Amino acid sequence: MAFIPAAGCKKAEEPKKPEVSVLPTAPASPGNSTPPSSPEKPESPAAPSATVTSVPPATPAPGEPAVVPPASVTPVKHLDKDIILVAGFDSAQMEKGAPTGWLLDRRKGTPFLTLEKGSEGYCLHMRSNNESSFGVKRGIKVDIKEYPYLNWRWKVDRLPDGGDVRKTDTDDQAVQLYVAFTPTGFPAALNTPVLGYIWDNEAPKGWTGRSEQIGGGKLKYVVVRNKTDQLGQWYTEKRNIYDDSKKFLKDSKGGETPGLTHGVQFYINSQNTRSAAESYICEVYFSKN
Repeated sequence: MAFIPAAGCKKAEEPKKPEVSVLPTAPASPGNSTPPSSPEKPESPAAPSATVTSVPPATPAPGEPAVVPPASVTPVKHLDKDIILVAGFDSAQMEKGAPTGWLLDRRKGTPFLTLEKGSEGYCLHMRSNNESSFGVKRGIKVDIKEYPYLNWRWKVDRLPDGGDVRKTDTDDQAVQLYVAFTPTGFPAALNTPVLGYIWDNEAPKGWTGRSEQIGGGKLKYVVVRNKTDQLGQWYTEKRNIYDDSKKFLKDSKGGETPGLTHGVQFYINSQNTRSAAESYICEVYFSKN
């Protein structure tokens, strides 16, 4: 799957990318999360013990600004000035088809989203079929100059057959983590710099490139994992998103590096390859170190 920030810019009437919505954002309160292990180091899988299946709400009209519920800042148990929590799900509660404080974005088909209990809290479980493309998003403002590291844990149980971000017709991934930055012009949907960290299938790890989809010119992909990584295994990631933005998004603001985030989004899709995919993601946070 790829990311199209422009509403209504679709190929053959088929949605390819999550759109960048103008989300009302508020500075997130620093929160605590479980410190990550070394990057690229797998952790033992956490066996889910509770499942709550979502009921998809109606899709917002194209171009209509998404409204993030008031509880857009995820509750945290302990305050830590060195961490800003993005997704530290502490219950199985869902609202309108998405975790509390998040907005469901249904691009195509019927979403399957659950929050499932693991060893360190709840994780978002996403499962797509041969017709579906969907995700969740929330607005959040983080100064990546002050909090330059993005941390998360994820696991893939199934990859879409032959998914390859480098080809429009096979652009499917089991899990994508997008960070959108402050829009650089009007309309915002066409002028929002985005970094996408993805678990692809065929593209080599470390590959970076722009979206080939219509309207995806301000999105830069980074392939973090692919089919060479073990399925069913948790991996902990840590990226210096400030350095990544300097490398990949420096041309988005006339040579300036985007400094303030606008929102975070998680997506899955497998409709292009007409197959299926399944993944988990949790413990997403920005940190100073």
